[in-house]
Amino acid sequence: MGILSDSTLAKYVKAIRTSPREMIFNRRLLVSAALYAMAGIPITWDQGSSSIVPSLPGFQKSFGITSGANPSQISNFVSFVYLTAGIGSGLSFFINDRIGRLWSLRLYMVIWIIGQLIATFSNGHLGALYTARFVSGLGIGPLTVTGPMSIVEIAPYEIRGLLATWFSVIMLLSLTVSCFTVYACFLHVAAGRLQYQIVWFTPCIILAIIIGVSFFAMSESPRWLMLVGREEEATRTLVELRGLPADHPRVAGEIADIRNQIQKEHSKFGGGGFKSVVKETFLVKSNLRRVIQACVSYALAQLSGANSVTSYLVPILTLMGLGGSTDRSMFLTGMYSMSKFFYTLMASFFFIDALGRRKSLFTGITVQMISDIYIGVFLKYKQAGVVAPGASEGAIAAIYIHGFGYAVGLLVLPYVFSAELWPNNIRSFGSALTQAFHWLFYFGINKGTPGMLKSMHNWGTFLFFAGWCFISLIYVFVAVPETAGLSLEHIDALFEGPFWQMHRKAKQAKERTMVIEGRESDSMEDEEFGKIGKIGKIGKIGKGVESGAREV
Repeated sequence: MGILSDSTLAKYVKAIRTSPREMIFNRRLLVSAALYAMAGIPITWDQGSSSIVPSLPGFQKSFGITSGANPSQISNFVSFVYLTAGIGSGLSFFINDRIGRLWSLRLYMVIWIIGQLIATFSNGHLGALYTARFVSGLGIGPLTVTGPMSIVEIAPYEIRGLLATWFSVIMLLSLTVSCFTVYACFLHVAAGRLQYQIVWFTPCIILAIIIGVSFFAMSESPRWLMLVGREEEATRTLVELRGLPADHPRVAGEIADIRNQIQKEHSKFGGGGFKSVVKETFLVKSNLRRVIQACVSYALAQLSGANSVTSYLVPILTLMGLGGSTDRSMFLTGMYSMSKFFYTLMASFFFIDALGRRKSLFTGITVQMISDIYIGVFLKYKQAGVVAPGASEGAIAAIYIHGFGYAVGLLVLPYVFSAELWPNNIRSFGSALTQAFHWLFYFGINKGTPGMLKSMHNWGTFLFFAGWCFISLIYVFVAVPETAGLSLEHIDALFEGPFWQMHRKAKQAKERTMVIEGRESDSMEDEEFGKIGKIGKIGKIGKGVESGAREV
């Protein structure tokens, strides 16, 4: 029982139970987080549909694609959207901090809708189709910046990881729905333009509804409001998101933390202009470490092979001799997407905050690595014609297990890390910069996957991915800190000093927090006051700041 009571899961449950109920079960907070998470719809709708739309007879007839199972033929169609996604992500910094998180979300959704409409009515013209892909990318990239960043900025630290992973849950739900939409169009719509037009137009309706709902059901980020000097509005918004009065120690302490950090950053580097933000990002060692941490996380995620498998699943199944008819390939793709959705739900509600960031990464990466090795060995012997009975079923299982490993580890964690690691003053720029790197790297890997399969005799590509999974395990062990349970304003200390000390510092910070909480609890006379004492640390912060005491 002692092991269970000291586990991360037990601490996670305890943190929620001992936090104010009004804050955790706040309808405004949960609805706002859910709607910001809808920013994940475009990227995976595109990823899921683009991987199998080329298999539709109507698409092939209109655009001259002869086979959706040929990776070289569909390479440009699949990959080009990620090029402008990278450009759009980088440019989003100039918009996010000017007009706020809410209006940025609406703007990027409108841009993506425009791209989808161009594709829908391209009428078989490849030039119009590629134009649509470029425009869609300009919406997709910035949405992957704004969505996770906004959720992290509005979430209480007790459930920040849980809410942040909603973005990934929505991504995988969108992936599943898009795949089955294509499958339904293949089965029930005649081979013509309408087959692919339904696939591209359907999400436009969904996003238009989200834009409409956002005008009366969402809250702006209080951290952004504080950043631009709208302190009274920031306080009102935080009160709304926490369900607690402005003079409550938790709200007062959180506002004080945000204000103090922003003032400290502005006093060192100026008022947040582009030059001062760039200077703060690259000339401060702790912030440069953040850039490296986020970029490496995204690079390792792509080098693990997970998104290459998703984007080229039909060609890969064909190489493995498992694809069969178009009907079967589409069905397997849809089931693969659905499995990744449920895996991400598991990651969201158990692994990320309950098991912790590091343990989730270790678990997921190890599973991915083993799956990559199995697929590579299977392809090697399949090509030699000496595959054992039942090995094909094992290969299909390995594909699905690979998706589980990615969902638990390298899918969710980079989005959480890249959103929560930044100080308030440079969060928008840091998120935009690393997402730009992410999508440009994604473009390179996706564009190069067909060539890698060919040059490495297919099987070597998966051993290449497995090698990078092993490198990822080493990197996580050495350099990835555990941030579950730490407030955004108190993550800063982890990046002071060498990168290999970050995990130790995070562990020490948690131990200090537990000591503080234990002392507070011991000072209470009964169990009810003991529960209140466990969150009294926040009250002490607020009261300490108000009375001029040092910041905890």
